[in-house]
Amino acid sequence: MDDPSRPSSSSSSRNDTKMVKTTGFSLLTDDLLHNILARLPAPSFASAACVSKSWNRVSSQVLSRPKLASALSLDPSPQVAVREVIDKVLTDPIRPDFAIASVGSGFRLYDIFKLISKKLGTKTPIIISTANGIIGRDALTDELKEVKWTSFSGDLSDDDGSITSEDENFGIVLTVGFVPGLKVDVIPLLRSTKEPRDALVEKFVMDIRDYTDSVSGCKSPVGIILFGEGLVNMKPILNILDYAMPEETVIVGDERGRFLYKTANKSRNFCGSAKFFTDAVALTFARDRNNTHGIGNIRFHVALSNGVSAIGPTYRAASVRVNCSDHSTWLTAKIEGQRAILDGQRIMNDINVALEDHVDSSDLYIGVTKRQNCSIGSERPRSITSLSFYGVVGGDDEYLYVNGLGIRTGDRFQFYRSDPDTALNSIGRVSLDLKNFKFNESRKNISHEVFGGFIFSCYGRGDTFFTREDVDSSPFVKNFPGVPFAGIFCGGEIGRSSSSLTEEGHKENVPSCCLHVYSTVYLVMSYTSPPLGY
Repeated sequence: MDDPSRPSSSSSSRNDTKMVKTTGFSLLTDDLLHNILARLPAPSFASAACVSKSWNRVSSQVLSRPKLASALSLDPSPQVAVREVIDKVLTDPIRPDFAIASVGSGFRLYDIFKLISKKLGTKTPIIISTANGIIGRDALTDELKEVKWTSFSGDLSDDDGSITSEDENFGIVLTVGFVPGLKVDVIPLLRSTKEPRDALVEKFVMDIRDYTDSVSGCKSPVGIILFGEGLVNMKPILNILDYAMPEETVIVGDERGRFLYKTANKSRNFCGSAKFFTDAVALTFARDRNNTHGIGNIRFHVALSNGVSAIGPTYRAASVRVNCSDHSTWLTAKIEGQRAILDGQRIMNDINVALEDHVDSSDLYIGVTKRQNCSIGSERPRSITSLSFYGVVGGDDEYLYVNGLGIRTGDRFQFYRSDPDTALNSIGRVSLDLKNFKFNESRKNISHEVFGGFIFSCYGRGDTFFTREDVDSSPFVKNFPGVPFAGIFCGGEIGRSSSSLTEEGHKENVPSCCLHVYSTVYLVMSYTSPPLGY
């Protein structure tokens, strides 16, 4: 017979349950829960956000501001390198809206792509590309590193474009970003395998516009981070983008590389398609039309460090021949205002005299000013003036030889040389401009902050160019200490913005230039909190 003085087992169970309810997680205040959730790594944070509506609400408060997380690893094992950077960027709470990874040619792109995609999930847009070098902070030591690899020409026979021969260019820099108030996705530039001559550039522009319109209600993206495929001529593509995008849209990126990508919208994912080649990918940032008033404003800003100086007179192309087999152009030219037609040897002799002591130490380019009509679809054509650079190969008693296509008879051009003194002076101006930007924005709005950035630097720069280390990253590191950033050494640095932070971006009556040489492009990402009361 049971002792009536003792509670029944069912009564005890109810009391235990009641005790759990009154002494468990329900007793956590929002402030205490916020403190706990803010200390969780990203995977645990994502799980915690799914516990209940109240936990999800507090999780959103933890991630109420934009965030960039970046890490670099030089481990020769792709598995170890990816694990190091993933563990670092997911150390703290973050909901990845996008991911960019740049790797050395010693890593197989597909292997890296699989490892990162598995960790970041199916809905995160991702671009994985090869680079000539990487810039960032070490995942284990937090040490700043600018790593420039030796160029490598191996067997590119793999389906994913990865090098199969011996290659010791190992390393990765990974960046993930959380950008509340923006929508982000990858838009590919496609080229039909049935008609491989022409990329679908107009479709590319319309796809960017349509995506932006679908998420923001307007056709103007905030910014585009662009990656071109190594064998594709990006000059005409950038000219069309420059024409088609409004002045306030920032465009930065890398002209030449190899890449794999994953879109958030599967209908746009043609990576590995048998029907299309992908000539470029545009990570597109657009305003979110559903953005609430409680979320502040993200802005993109561009600064440019120039690394070339003009030499010699201005010329006009007198005759132009195109060699499609090696994508080169053969020229004769006249000095502006003169009638004599000069062959390549005569032109080079005059330029070598102007170079004086820099003949053997400088890389030469011609900067060609072009005027052309552009239009998209049925739009009325509009004339644009652009400046494009072509590497000089040499000259003989017939022609001046330059790399690249697109020069026409009558185009004006001038010679430029790589110049470390010009670059160092420009780096100093960029650093000062970033300092002034930080001061002016803080004075206008105390709740303004820089939360991240990207650096795209010419492969020709770096320690061998400046004879000192870590020069290209110095303007960002000096002005925004502790702010996450990542960078790469490019085959061609892309930079376009009407709201440039540097003097070069504000000169009037200067042809538009989106693709630079021996330069460094800085993308600064800033955030302004909403007004008090929201």
